[in-house]
Amino acid sequence: MKDKLLKIINNYGVTNQLKKLNEECYEFIEAVGEYRDVEVYIKTPAYEFHRKHMIEEFADVMVMLEQFKAYYELDNQEIMDIMEYKINRQIDRIKGE
Repeated sequence: MKDKLLKIINNYGVTNQLKKLNEECYEFIEAVGEYRDVEVYIKTPAYEFHRKHMIEEFADVMVMLEQFKAYYELDNQEIMDIMEYKINRQIDRIKGE
């Protein structure tokens, strides 16, 4: 997959893909808002539609992020370590509230 991601970002360029990442993030935010506005406790066709849409937009954002991770050779373990630190820091903040 890494080779394919690098082929995409190298073909379109980093600047273009940054714009695409911004677009995909915005679409994900919209999808979350639509999903939140649906009666999420009732399994209706609208619920399933918005849920699927949110998953699709999430995947689009992940593809873009993975392109940049591959392009800049970012280490997955280092990312996970920083994520864990930030999660723990937020949990500590919650405890202090």
